[in-house]
Amino acid sequence: MVSNLLPESTATSPPDTVRRVALGVSGGIAAYKAAEVLRGLQRARCKVRVAMTKRACEFITPLTFRALSGEHVIVDDYAPDNPDPIAHITFSQTIDLLLVAPATANIIAKFANGIADDFLSTTYLACNAPVLIAPAMNTTMWNHPATARNLQQLRADGVHIVEPDAGEMACGTIGPGRLSEPERIVAAALDILRAGKNERGKAAQSNNVARDLAGERLLITAGATREEIDPVRFLSNRSSGRMGFALAEAAQARGAEVTVVAGATTAPEPAGARLIHAVSAAEMHGAVMNEIERVSVFIAAAAVADYRPATRAESKIKKSEAALTLMLEPTPDILADVARKRHAGLLVIGFAAETDDVIRHAQEKMAHKNLDAIIANDVTSDGAGFDTTTNIISLIARDRRDAPVTLPLMSKLNAAHRILDEVIRLRRALLVTI
Repeated sequence: MVSNLLPESTATSPPDTVRRVALGVSGGIAAYKAAEVLRGLQRARCKVRVAMTKRACEFITPLTFRALSGEHVIVDDYAPDNPDPIAHITFSQTIDLLLVAPATANIIAKFANGIADDFLSTTYLACNAPVLIAPAMNTTMWNHPATARNLQQLRADGVHIVEPDAGEMACGTIGPGRLSEPERIVAAALDILRAGKNERGKAAQSNNVARDLAGERLLITAGATREEIDPVRFLSNRSSGRMGFALAEAAQARGAEVTVVAGATTAPEPAGARLIHAVSAAEMHGAVMNEIERVSVFIAAAAVADYRPATRAESKIKKSEAALTLMLEPTPDILADVARKRHAGLLVIGFAAETDDVIRHAQEKMAHKNLDAIIANDVTSDGAGFDTTTNIISLIARDRRDAPVTLPLMSKLNAAHRILDEVIRLRRALLVTI
């Protein structure tokens, strides 16, 4: 299947271009697939050298990679047979890409925390080239908050990530965590090489990742709605639009086509996204329903008013000593209507901003509105909620309703990337069932 990628890769690279790739292999059952990754890179005219952890050698031998690459395979740069006494420097600084496949939870944790206790982790710290990792691990390990934290740190550091697939593991577990297919890993590597990103710092500034949302069309709602009482006053909330705009920015960086339906916002609008402005819940409902048939993912990040005045005064209501009573009526339920009328393949994701019993209320909302996933957060927590640059979220998906993943405090852009990771996982899970 890797050969199917070759016409594109050969067409976009001059015949005399040779890309130098360091392939890191860490210790998991998926290590044998690294040989397929190596061959795919070679077919795309890449020169590949291999570094292995000691545990990786228990699953596949260095001799295999030496035979395929024609190069010395480094496991320990202090080994007597190593021809280069400072291999972690020369190895890492003479390449165009460091690719680690499979990347175990252990090596990910080392990378994220700057631990350099073997050749591969030392190479990572000494590397000036872009870094791409393809995680592979047990589903429970993949879903663990520690792994999520480490991956988020790597994204912030500019590391590109090919998300694992969902399926049956060697241990019998069924779920996300299986190494992505070799041809997809090769394609992600070639995308990075073609882009010519040779400084990891530049990638970190944009939180760039593999363009794994290419082909997806996202519709995102953002900000607050305003429900007029009279020409001067309205009912609203404190939403700034930051979370929705962060989702738009992250989705565009990952290759998606993005449309944002924005209510009242105070955050900077995302460059490049198509924006539709809507003031009231009714206007936002109309805009969303007008766009929904053309998109593949709907994320309702806007804080939509649940109620509006039953009647709007035509002129300003004058202040008096008497109490003012407002009769309120429900606004259109945008999220429920989208889920109810969804077309085949549409992923529908909601938000639940809560002040108490957050997970239970979010789970109930997800079930009641028939959502694929919901992002819950406690808006009373420090650093989370409305009009902050950070957030604390819990990811709850339909297929693991009783196993929410709660993430630590992070920037809203980093939280957006973690939400989009879940979109990728849900898409793959949906494809498996079709």
